[in-house]
Amino acid sequence: MIYSFINSFKHYFIEMAPALAIGFLLSGIVHEFIPDAWINKHLGGRGIKGVLWSTLIGTLVPVCCWGCLPIAVSFRKKGASLGPILALLIATPATSINALIVTAKVLGIKFAAYLFFSAILMGIVGGLIGNRIKVKKKITDNDGCNCQGENPNAPKIISTKRSFILRVVSVLKFAYIQMPQDIGKEILLGLALAASVGSIMPIGYLVKHYLRGSVGYLFALIFGIIIYLCATMGVPLVDALIKQGLSRGAGFVLLLIGPITSYGTMLVLRKEFGSRVLVIYLSLVSSLALILGYLYTLI
Repeated sequence: MIYSFINSFKHYFIEMAPALAIGFLLSGIVHEFIPDAWINKHLGGRGIKGVLWSTLIGTLVPVCCWGCLPIAVSFRKKGASLGPILALLIATPATSINALIVTAKVLGIKFAAYLFFSAILMGIVGGLIGNRIKVKKKITDNDGCNCQGENPNAPKIISTKRSFILRVVSVLKFAYIQMPQDIGKEILLGLALAASVGSIMPIGYLVKHYLRGSVGYLFALIFGIIIYLCATMGVPLVDALIKQGLSRGAGFVLLLIGPITSYGTMLVLRKEFGSRVLVIYLSLVSSLALILGYLYTLI
């Protein structure tokens, strides 16, 4: 069994390594060359425009479900409505560059494309529903600024442009040092779980005999909500479960619901907006994930 586990782990590691390297590099480029001010301007919008920007730009932000939480909280403090915040919390963790590249490599381009557009659709729907939920406004934190104009006593900030070489170094540092530090442990855990599913007989037996059909969808939904599962980490695990007999639709549900229902997301929503909003959020994403997972089996 140990020998089988090692071989399975090695197989997934070799298969995912090139895709991860490319994904990390693209994340570094996005991090370095897309200005924070531009992202903040559009992600912080209100109404349908704010929801659309939060969803679409959220797919480009190279952060996981935990990384997008401080962004969401900062928008809340600035007075952003619930809609754009929900759109951000749904779309961002489910559509990371790394995860999409790895998904296309392991599960196929069709699976990755459907996952990408499903996350966008869920973000838009969640944002539009969020805009219709009445919540208490957060007191805007202006950090003592003069809202009528520039503070004459404020120190002057001299901006300097960095050389292209320094920016390239920053890209590589973010891609191959910071990103592995942020999600490296989760990726290794995902590989270990995937190797366990493929090598430990009871797990494969349970999947083959008890997790087929609608039961598989229910398992994927509950398991995805309970366990912390980042988008990249989930790919090898879902692949292993599918190879053991789980339907691709149920695997899709697991890969979609896992990243957008982390404990961090649920705790932040409850703290900032209350238990009612949290229940609505979980009900919404669970229903949409199940519907989209079933529709995937029809195309």
